[in-house]
Amino acid sequence: MSNLGDEAFLRARERPADQPAEYPPLPEALVVPVYDNHTHLDIRDGEHGLDYREQLDRASSVGVRGVVQVGTDLATSQWSAEIAAREPRVLAAVALHPNEAPEIERRGALDDQLAGIAELASRPRVRAVGETGLDFFRTGEDGRAAQIRSFEAHIEIAKQSGLALQIHDRDAHREVVEVLERVGAPERTVFHCFSGDAEFAQLVAEHGWFLSFAGTVTFKNAPALREALEAVPRSSLLVETDAPYLTPMPFRGRPNSAYLIPHTLRSMADTLGTDVSMLAAQISSNTELVYGAWDSDPVDAPPGPFDEHE
Repeated sequence: MSNLGDEAFLRARERPADQPAEYPPLPEALVVPVYDNHTHLDIRDGEHGLDYREQLDRASSVGVRGVVQVGTDLATSQWSAEIAAREPRVLAAVALHPNEAPEIERRGALDDQLAGIAELASRPRVRAVGETGLDFFRTGEDGRAAQIRSFEAHIEIAKQSGLALQIHDRDAHREVVEVLERVGAPERTVFHCFSGDAEFAQLVAEHGWFLSFAGTVTFKNAPALREALEAVPRSSLLVETDAPYLTPMPFRGRPNSAYLIPHTLRSMADTLGTDVSMLAAQISSNTELVYGAWDSDPVDAPPGPFDEHE
């Protein structure tokens, strides 16, 4: 039930060697601000990659008031939690990516690393467990058991910590839902970078789960993704970048960043035939419902040098 197809989706995350690595210009600022609920500030893209402070400053200037910085292993999850602790525009999500789980399991380290994620999940400005889930495109049959075990453990961490769950789902729509139904989904569950069709979108929304749309919804070869967007209540919608990947049109192939959210949001509003400010207000409200307010927990220290992943 993928609309781009897994191979095309994977290609969308990669830039051809001959493509320029320049960041796009600032878009017109939004009148009503929103949040980027899934980004990777730790990944410096291109020869002149922007550090996290510059990305956040650009985002603030165009009406993106905050981001959820997402970890994919223990190191990036630690970094995410520490940045969130000192930067008021950042909340953190922590997890082991499903593609990491089989190798960690082979090393006999999965339980220890899951314990590390559980510890990070207890920190005040960590508001989600993710990205976790299942990815059967990159992982073969021999790694599926480890992915499922890791996914189930992350679900339990989210429930015990009272946090939202951010799901990575590739080529595994049915299996992801089966796990969530079998073990019980957290109260707030988000399908990050939603990639299903309208039928799957309706199923997700019927469960009360959220669908987060990335720059892929703007791609010309993704009409089924726009049909999925139209198929669900607006109370189910979130928006994200998955930066530095999945840059929205008209800048596909160049580095992505949270400040480009306005392009995706305006495309979504066009598809839905609604005013962009009305959609922004709805999505902003949805995002705070999932993660809470960005200013409800104070930062520990003012932003300062933090160069480990820069």
